[in-house]
Formats: sequence, C-alpha cells, structure tokens
Amino acid sequence: MAGFRYQAVDASGRSIEGVVEADNARQARASLREQGLWVADMKELAGDKEAGARQKRGGGVSTAELALITRQFATLLDAGLTIERALTVLIEQAENPRARDVLASVRSEVLAGAPMSLALSRHPRVFPELYRTIVRAGEESGKAAGVMARLADYIEARQALGAKVALAFVYPAVVMSVSLLVIVGMLWWVVPQMVSVFQSTKQQLPWLTRALLWISANVREYGIFVAIALGAAGFGFARSLRNDAFRLRFDGFLLRLPLFGRLNRAANTARLASTLSILVGSGVPLLRAMDAAAGVVENRVLRAAVIDASRDVREGAQLSKALDRQKLFPPVLIHLIASGEASGRLEGMLDKAAQQQAGELEQRVGTFTSLLGPMMVLVMGVVVLLIVLAILLPVFEMNQMIK
Repeated sequence: MAGFRYQAVDASGRSIEGVVEADNARQARASLREQGLWVADMKELAGDKEAGARQKRGGGVSTAELALITRQFATLLDAGLTIERALTVLIEQAENPRARDVLASVRSEVLAGAPMSLALSRHPRVFPELYRTIVRAGEESGKAAGVMARLADYIEARQALGAKVALAFVYPAVVMSVSLLVIVGMLWWVVPQMVSVFQSTKQQLPWLTRALLWISANVREYGIFVAIALGAAGFGFARSLRNDAFRLRFDGFLLRLPLFGRLNRAANTARLASTLSILVGSGVPLLRAMDAAAGVVENRVLRAAVIDASRDVREGAQLSKALDRQKLFPPVLIHLIASGEASGRLEGMLDKAAQQQAGELEQRVGTFTSLLGPMMVLVMGVVVLLIVLAILLPVFEMNQMIK
C-alpha cells in the first residue's frame, strides 16, 4: 500500500487535508468519496525517497516535534490502539509535512510486515540510534507503550535541560552584542566628530584623548579587515572541528578549563547517565546500552572513555570500576553506580546520578550567567566612562586656559 496526501472538501464546503492509504490513487479517491469528500488535489507520498531527500536539503523533524510524536504515540498505544492505527492517527494530526511523510513511510513499512524499529531505521536522521534501540527493546519485551512513555520522558527532559541552559545565556549574549555595537558605534562615528573640534585648536591633547583617537582611527581604517579575518578564523575553526584528531584535542582542552570544563563534564555525564538509565530500564543489555549511550556523549574524550569502559565491562569488570579507571567521570557518578550494582537498583541509581549532574549543571550555569550579566554591564560602563572622559578632558583644559 502507498500513502497519498490529499486536499478535499466535505459536504459543508469545509476544506480538509490529510493522508490516506491505498493501493493506488484510484482506490484512494474512491475511499474518500465513500466518506463524503470531494478530492481537489492528491499526491502520492514518495516515502523514504522524499523524506530522505528533504533531510539532505536540511529539512527534518525537530527535537520538540519528535518528543510530541513520541508522547502521542505512547498515549495511543496505552489506550489500546495497534501500531498501525496509532501511526495513522499521528499522520492525521501531524502539522509538519516532513513529519507526515516520515510517519507515512514508517506506516507503509509496518503494514508490509517490518518491525517498527526496522521501519524507523530507514530515517536515521529523524530517529537516532538510541531511539531505535529503545523501540527495539520495547518490541522484544512486549511493553511498547511503557517503553515509549519512558522514551518520551527522556526526550522531553533532555529538551528541557537544553532549553534552560540556552535560555540562561540569552541575556549575557544580548548584553554583549549591544555593548559591542555601542562601543564600535562611538569609536566609528561619535569620537572623531567630537574630538576633531579640539584638534583644530592645535593644543596638546591629554594622553587619554590621544589614545582614544588612535583606537578610533584604527577601528575606522582596519575594522572591516579585522571583522573579515575573525569571520575567516571562525569558519576555519569550524572546519577544523570536523577533523577527529583536532576535535579530540579541543575537547580535551575544554575539559581542562577551570569553569567551562566542569560545565562540559556535567552536561555529558548527565546525558550519559540518563541514557543508560532508560536503556537499562527498558531491558536493553548493559553492553548494548553502553554502545548506544556512547553516541550521545558529545565530548570526544569522554566518548572514548565510555568506549574503553565498555570493553572492560565486556571482559567482566563492573560498570562502576570500569568508569573509575578512566579518571574522567565525577566521583558521585561512580559511587551511585556502585551502589546500584550492589543493591540491584542500577536503573534508579543511574537516574539519580543524571538528576544530580543536571541539577549541578543548572546551578553552575545559573550562577555563572547571573554574574556574567552585571560584569559585562560594568565593563561597558567603564569603557563608556573612559570615552566620555577622553572627550571632556580637552574641554576642562580649555576652560583652565581661558581663566
């Protein structure tokens, strides 16, 4: 069966859009006519090819949309709907055309007899490996509804944490941008016009005024070239991060930084612990869970440490000892995992570790950003004060000469 997206009009004249499954377009139109709909336009979904092409062009399904789809899917399964019927409802409710295409393609695969995890694997950029692994665990355990609900909780928690961290840096970023624009604007336009009046008097200007004039002249003459050079350096740095060796060295450097190193470590540790918790809780074997969890660790040094720890676990070592040997993970994570292994509550202890690391991350980011904003305002005030003094000092000297 194929999927067809249609635009139709019902008996009351109301316009309706949706997706219908049929062997061909003729059957799809007949099915819609039986429902009392007059078809104005119908297009066959290209399935995997269309969705894949759109993803390559930069389209896809956002994390927020994926979380919503997962939550709705879990609710529908918990209500007793079959996977096929639940996917049909999701297709009808999806507002994003890309999401409808992907879901229609998944439903076609499922109707053809493929397991859902295999159908999801056709769209790796929409459904990452971790997502597919958890769905496969739900299929194997026969608890698809519960597993999907846990997966929705996991995605929503990750999205919420990322949103909190990003939102915390919005205010400092806005303050920094405005400060730079104000300072550059004063050096580019205001300072030359104000100070040129004093230069015409041919008096000896104060050293602060002369320094400001020199800075202003360099900004006007070389500012564009400096901006271009900074842009080229940023582009080159971004390209260099694609190199595995350079990225590994850079990630190691990040971990050694006094403040950002702890933030980076806490963020990756929280992501690792929460991923292991949901995988282990869904019935995924520990080794497979570690292989999948390594993919969500963004820092390459920590990711390599997780892979090394996975090898130790495969050879018979306990997870806590395997991670402890790496000397890279917070002691609280090691102790909580050891406690979970001893008590048989590894899933719960991993969840506690994830919550503790996420809480520490939020606290540190909140403290840092709450201090950063006032500090930037203070720095901007000092810079503006120096500019104003540089402009006013010649006025004071002229008044003294007149007296």
